[in-house]
Amino acid sequence: MKHPVSLALGAIFLGAAALGLAACKQDADTAKTYSVYAPDGAPALALVNAIEDKAEKFEYHVVDSSTIQTYVTGEEPEADFCILPVNAASKILGTGTVYQMLGTVTNGNLFFLSAEDNEDLTQDNLSTLVGKSVGVVQLPNVPGLTLQAVLNKYGIDYQIVENGGEKAEDKVNLIAFDPANVTPAGGCDYYLCPEPAASTKIKGTASAAKPFRMAGDLQELYGGEEGYPQAVLVAKKTVLEGDKTDKDVVKTMLSYMEESGTYLETVTPETVLSALDGVRTEGLSASFNANNLTSEVIANCSVRFTTARACKQRVNAFLEELIAVNESAAKAVSDAFFYNA
Repeated sequence: MKHPVSLALGAIFLGAAALGLAACKQDADTAKTYSVYAPDGAPALALVNAIEDKAEKFEYHVVDSSTIQTYVTGEEPEADFCILPVNAASKILGTGTVYQMLGTVTNGNLFFLSAEDNEDLTQDNLSTLVGKSVGVVQLPNVPGLTLQAVLNKYGIDYQIVENGGEKAEDKVNLIAFDPANVTPAGGCDYYLCPEPAASTKIKGTASAAKPFRMAGDLQELYGGEEGYPQAVLVAKKTVLEGDKTDKDVVKTMLSYMEESGTYLETVTPETVLSALDGVRTEGLSASFNANNLTSEVIANCSVRFTTARACKQRVNAFLEELIAVNESAAKAVSDAFFYNA
């Protein structure tokens, strides 16, 4: 028979061991970090307030936009949270099995420029584009697809003019343009450019005989003040359905997103540049710099968070419109794609 003192000591040691294991688990949870990825450019602006908060639980990465999909694909995706274009998300994550969409974070940053005596484009006069030419930066991608979706929405015929082809008098003539070739002498009535290129072109031609000016807002033409769902935030499902630490982190990230638009209304461009420079992939040429980032450009990037539940219908409608333009541009998504919707 064991001595009572031995039994008591054994119980103490077992209790201490249990407490030690619990402490180790708590330390591990405390030390756990979560990776957050965003493509360089307008979507990365949504992370600035989060980056500036300097919470140790998050590791931020601003990467080349052409590589963003690689961080949410493969057997063991790197990103716990990721911002990416909604059409790309629909094609690779639309089943909701690995990642779910928390909400939209940017709502379009495309503007019409003109150096000619043309009307400023509105929902009421968009048909005046018929017979005119529009040079479109990234015509095969979301900028061009969104413009085509807008023209379809208003029942306006258009054609894509390639290799110096003939322009039509009864259609809008869309011509693919490299940003470097967007000039007042480029030969088009209007140009569609994203920020910060649009503001840079206006500034750069201010002293020209025919300077560029803003001549329309594609976001307003598409959806009024709401714009269109451009980029979305997704989160790994294992994090969304994880332990208390995971769920607290999700709440924190959602809080950052909900505050991002208001934060950007007052932050200085210098603070934005400093925050993004600190987390950008080494050697990556930055979309924003001291010469092109202003408070107006930040505002024109339409950073505003809308939860998945609130924007589900809007996202589905936009994806349908993109598919109608080009069936390979996006995919219909399942209900499971939308977190908590």
